[in-house]
Amino acid sequence: MIIKTILDTDLYKFTTSYAYIKLFPYAVGTFSFKDRDETECTAGFLEALKNEIQNLRLVVLQEDELEYMYAHCRFLPRVYWEWLSSFRFDPDKVDVFVDKERHLHIEVTDFLYKVTLYEVPLLAIVSEIRNQFMNRVPDDNDWMGRLAEKVEISNRNQMPFSEFGTRRRFSFEVQDKVVAYLKKYALYCTGSSNCHLAMKYNMLPMGTHPHEWFMFHGAQFGYKHANYMALENWVNVYDGDLGTALSDTYTSDSFLNNFSRKQAKLFDGVRCDSGNEYDFVDRLIARYKELGIDPSNKTIIFSNALDFEKALQIFNYCKGKIKCSFGIGTNLTNDTGYKPSNIVMKLSRCKMNANQEWRECVKLSDDMGKHMGSNSEVEACLHELRIPN
Repeated sequence: MIIKTILDTDLYKFTTSYAYIKLFPYAVGTFSFKDRDETECTAGFLEALKNEIQNLRLVVLQEDELEYMYAHCRFLPRVYWEWLSSFRFDPDKVDVFVDKERHLHIEVTDFLYKVTLYEVPLLAIVSEIRNQFMNRVPDDNDWMGRLAEKVEISNRNQMPFSEFGTRRRFSFEVQDKVVAYLKKYALYCTGSSNCHLAMKYNMLPMGTHPHEWFMFHGAQFGYKHANYMALENWVNVYDGDLGTALSDTYTSDSFLNNFSRKQAKLFDGVRCDSGNEYDFVDRLIARYKELGIDPSNKTIIFSNALDFEKALQIFNYCKGKIKCSFGIGTNLTNDTGYKPSNIVMKLSRCKMNANQEWRECVKLSDDMGKHMGSNSEVEACLHELRIPN
């Protein structure tokens, strides 16, 4: 089994699941897999993938895990973890197939508070099995040497970062070794998004909310109001906890235009996950100043395909202007000498309840070529937000 515990996932899957339970318990959604590299899959790979998906039905939350998460996540009530202990993945809800070009497709449909939990484990499984079938064997001395250099960059410059590498890791074993090394040697590692490894190594589990939260609001309430309503509803659930706002679901320009003074004061900071980081720093600082807020009291979390050299450049750019930290994923858990899989799994459609019609979900990235959704719905979103195509 690749996934042995339900905690082998990112914290924000649980925080988002609980938010759906609180506010939208009847909402249903579909998560769809996309391989941006369009890798051709063999029959053996597909069979191994399906077998691992079947194994997910064996994954449960253990009593000691429940107690740990309840003790370390004050923003989630015990009743959520007790519900999670009864939750079981249902492999029958996971539709896995290859098309005529042998490209992989995965779709999962269920109530949103349940289906959100499938995303990260499925991506981690695909990545690890693909590496197995490509006969990739990492040289530990090689990649661990690079890891030591990265940690030295952080230590020498007092640069804070978190490990965000579950979904596109080379393997669980590699991620486990990475987090163990960070715990021992990285003086400014603030934690891991992986709840199981955070528990194993006594580190802080890290995370807030994902793009899907905003995509759901965009589909249900309109793209103009999506950012504002998504943040308002997050506050309604968490009352100021988990205060890092994701900025780029419908472009950062749209986000900043809708970033109200109340939200800017209430949220501790903003996460930048696409686009030009230096430009975003300048625009966010300008927005804070426009709202009468001292930007030096706020924090930007950068998480867009970073390596440590680029993070250091951004870190130095922010000095004296605004606090910053970095969520670094693939560069930590899949820098093994092989090209990592460029795979994602996003909310593709949703409805508020069983009687509503399906509504497509889209995401507009600040990076060219990374918009997600059908051409017609992306065009509609761009038009509603008055964004030039």
